[in-house]
Amino acid sequence: MSAKRFALPDLGEGLTESEIVEWKVAVGDTVTLNQIIAEVETAKALVELPSPFAGVVSQLFADEGATVQVGDPIVEFDVDGGDVENPPSTPVSEAAADAAADGVPAELDATLTPATPAPAERQAVLVGYGPKVEGGPRPARRTRAWASEAAPTAATTETPTPDAPAPVATNGDTPKAPAPTTQQTPTTEQAPETEQSERPRSTPPVRKLARDLGIDLAEVQGTGEDGLITRDDVERVSATRVAASAGTDETQPPVRGTATGAETRTPIRGVRKATAQAMVRSAFTAPHVTEFLTIDVTAGMDLVRSLGNTPEFRGKRLSILTLVAKAVILAAKRTPEVNSTWDEGAQEIVQYGHVHLGIAAATGRGLIVPNIKNADTLNLAELRNELDTLIEAARSGSTTPASLTGGTMTITNVGVFGVDAGTPILNPGEAVILAMGAVRRMPWEYRGEIALREVMTLSLSFDHRLVDGEQGSRFLVDIGIILSDPGMVLTMV
Repeated sequence: MSAKRFALPDLGEGLTESEIVEWKVAVGDTVTLNQIIAEVETAKALVELPSPFAGVVSQLFADEGATVQVGDPIVEFDVDGGDVENPPSTPVSEAAADAAADGVPAELDATLTPATPAPAERQAVLVGYGPKVEGGPRPARRTRAWASEAAPTAATTETPTPDAPAPVATNGDTPKAPAPTTQQTPTTEQAPETEQSERPRSTPPVRKLARDLGIDLAEVQGTGEDGLITRDDVERVSATRVAASAGTDETQPPVRGTATGAETRTPIRGVRKATAQAMVRSAFTAPHVTEFLTIDVTAGMDLVRSLGNTPEFRGKRLSILTLVAKAVILAAKRTPEVNSTWDEGAQEIVQYGHVHLGIAAATGRGLIVPNIKNADTLNLAELRNELDTLIEAARSGSTTPASLTGGTMTITNVGVFGVDAGTPILNPGEAVILAMGAVRRMPWEYRGEIALREVMTLSLSFDHRLVDGEQGSRFLVDIGIILSDPGMVLTMV
């Protein structure tokens, strides 16, 4: 047996760190090739890490909730054969080259592929994916006794474990001696493993919130579907603790307001941290200009409603967002300067030959901007389908890192929150971002008279290094013309 260490790989676009959300294995577990060993959160998405080796987990280098730098070891395996210190240098496999051609970084494939010689028909091992291992029993899922109070008590005596692991320094800190490991020697009959309570059901963001608040999920009664523990359930338990502490501990300073208004602190990590850094970088790098246009979109809304009766859209969800997305793509063809980026190193303006249309989405993990690749090649029905897939993935937390990179322009729909207009900040590296406001029925001049019409305000922010005022105005007006009179598209194409 020899030791093999697995370092945190670069999960795409040069991300430098990830947070360990949940370990799927523990020390002593036997794992198979490509078995999911951990769930990590990058600045862009939740990602499942498959095991690059088949063997026994001998050491975990980071706890759940810890932030780990790319390249730092996270887990060690005991495997048959191989040399951990000097792994053999092997050329990139054909499968890795194929993966790179599909948009997967070659270095990512190399990081996740075992250094030991592979079978003749080797396949690339990618984050969240990998070759399916045929045959062999599936390892049983490890069960933890999360609510130890629920299990029958047993008197135990503690004896030192002879082979305690040596201290390991992580994140550059001085190695600390681990707490003495003990073995429990039962003196009374213990409850069988099947009687131990299963892990409480919750989502990764809720488990993270519980860790930050010091809440044991075993103490929380889930009110979600099938007993799922929600954010409200955790916050309710936290508020109850604060209230109890305020009422029983006279040494505690008074808490102003109600228990639900008590101060809480949330670490700035993951998506929220990346979003904050990106917005600061964009706001203080690109000279923003924002223009507003209020238009009568009654004809556009009538078109959306009538499309619901056509075979391509019957029974499918269709909103004004689909029409706005199509209008942005068509308008960009008439003003291609809006689909460009500023190359500071080369001192060049790069004008794209494609449109990767980003859609800003608010999720429980923060703001993300997945994009639709080559949106300019899609018809209206295909664009609607891609938007639906993108939005569902964002809501479920299954957005892939690949869909979060490479965008060329962005739409943000603030209207869903009842907001009329705003000054959106550019997604870094992009020339324009369009905010679509709420559609409101209000008095409006129509054919020389006042009538109730459906009205929307569009807000366009653009990088003034790339887009002149005339170009930005023409682009915004073209979008408005398409939405207010869709038939005018015939004069634009």
